[in-house]
Amino acid sequence: MNAHAPILPILIPLAAALLQMASGRLPFQRLVGLLATGLLVLLTGWLTLLADDGVLRVYALGDWPPPFAIVLVVDRLAAAMTLLTAVLGFLVLLYASAGFDREGMHFHPLFQFQLLGLLGAFLTGDLFNLFVFFEIMLLASYVLLAHGGGLTRTRAGITYVVLNLIGSALFLIALGLLYGTLGTLNLADVARALTQPGYNQALVRLSLALMIVVFALKAGLLPLSFWLPHTYTAAGAPVAALFAIMTKVGIVAILRLQAIALAPVMPDLLANWLTTLALATIVFAALGALAAVRLRALAAWLVLLSAGTLLLTPAQASVEVSAAALYYLVQSTLAGAAFFLLSGIIAEQRGKVADHFMTGPPLQAAWLKIAFLIVATTAAALPPFSGFVGKLMLLSSLREVAAGPVIWTVVLGSGFIVMAALARDGCYLIWKHKGAARPLAVEPVGWQRTTALLLLVAAGPLLALLARPLSDYSGRAAAQLHTPGAYVTGVLGAGAAKSIDHEARQ
Repeated sequence: MNAHAPILPILIPLAAALLQMASGRLPFQRLVGLLATGLLVLLTGWLTLLADDGVLRVYALGDWPPPFAIVLVVDRLAAAMTLLTAVLGFLVLLYASAGFDREGMHFHPLFQFQLLGLLGAFLTGDLFNLFVFFEIMLLASYVLLAHGGGLTRTRAGITYVVLNLIGSALFLIALGLLYGTLGTLNLADVARALTQPGYNQALVRLSLALMIVVFALKAGLLPLSFWLPHTYTAAGAPVAALFAIMTKVGIVAILRLQAIALAPVMPDLLANWLTTLALATIVFAALGALAAVRLRALAAWLVLLSAGTLLLTPAQASVEVSAAALYYLVQSTLAGAAFFLLSGIIAEQRGKVADHFMTGPPLQAAWLKIAFLIVATTAAALPPFSGFVGKLMLLSSLREVAAGPVIWTVVLGSGFIVMAALARDGCYLIWKHKGAARPLAVEPVGWQRTTALLLLVAAGPLLALLARPLSDYSGRAAAQLHTPGAYVTGVLGAGAAKSIDHEARQ
């Protein structure tokens, strides 16, 4: 069983999607989807416990020897990301099963394919198959974005599709250049080949730079981020909540490529420009949050803000920084997803004004007010919740880097802007303001949506309470990530890692 564990997170959503396509009955599709994602949570939790022993688990499809095989690689980082994806997927699907899935066709199979793409992207050890899983994820997201119809979603979908098709084309060009130069696309073998003389360094640098541009597009790095707020705002609440983890795919891809392949031989490829653009993304997102007039738009800008903050970390290349980034990634993903689900419920509660918080009646349900306060406090990085812990860990780890003072200034300054935006919005939503309409009757939310939202909201205080064990795990995951020789050894064998470790020590 342990030998086949790495492929199980891919087989479960694939089997669920095939079963759902075999039957068009919505109750059956809901049952299969919830059972599959629930099983996925248990499986990825078990896989995360297994991975914490520090042993790299490599699954070679067809039993072909690496680097010729298609490999899946489970380390602490990959296992944790699959668990985060599974938990988020289960809660979002529970929310969507309360009626959102009726608004269009084939929601449930597409949802499973979306999970398949996300999980595969975190598990693959091959750059070409990273492209394949990206395309599975994106093809499903194209249709999920348009779920429910409407001109706004159609317009956002066209922009989203065009930009990602350009990104896919650039990714293919980068893969072709890299394969033509090094003769391999296995990440461990790429890392090994980069330490050997004789290859065209200019072409390799170009191909790797193109890959990073593609990953930055997925992550929402300025100036490639203009699509993100509009797209996430247009999407339905559960779709946008699932999309909260899609930016993290690009960030983890950059982090892994940098730590395994670039840090030993090309540490300068991310220098200067990535940190500068990440800081610009943070400022852009903070100003966007201040200008937002809808809760869902505010949530979209906060997702972009968290992406910009995380993109500060790959160029710094240290265990401490990566460990803080992993904790921040988990809490920001769950907080962003909670904000989207909350905005969906609030929009229904407030009638025609929906989630436009500067007009209409204040909220009547006390539990929604409390949920908003907790999510807003987490998103604003205020104590005592996980947003504060994550940002404190990240800033502390970046204190000694060359750009530390600038990073602290921008991150703290943007934090004050976001805090002001959230305080303003809370005043409109929680307290009756001048010219407000009469309060509306409280509409029943339903147990599925209530449960999904409350569990995501509870992640803010819960992750703060569990900060010590989670930060310890993040530290171990970061230490494993920044040991490229161990990764190459685990995938290719003991002899291939000697030159990697030698270059890393240099």
